[in-house]
Amino acid sequence: MTFVTKLTLESGDRDTLDRVVEDIRDTVRRKGAELKGPHSEPPRENYVPLYKSLDGDESETFRSWHYTVYRRELEILGHDDLAREIMEWDYPDSISISADIERRRTVGAQ
Repeated sequence: MTFVTKLTLESGDRDTLDRVVEDIRDTVRRKGAELKGPHSEPPRENYVPLYKSLDGDESETFRSWHYTVYRRELEILGHDDLAREIMEWDYPDSISISADIERRRTVGAQ
């Protein structure tokens, strides 16, 4: 039985995100684990309205605050200890990371 760890990293700082993803990729390759990715999605554009007052009057607003979120996904096949080690790294505050673990049966396994 093989465990697949799917890492999802998001950030508004694309350079930092790409540097962290490259560090993960290099570490996984150096340890001899199998890696799929990084897979990129189109950047997500977010707009947040900014109101001039806090009293609930929505008639007066400033320009909306705009920011972009970049996302990368990687899959580490097997090597549970390596995936756990990567999740324990000290990431920059601008990076959000999450992991999903899936158990896959090998062909012919009961």
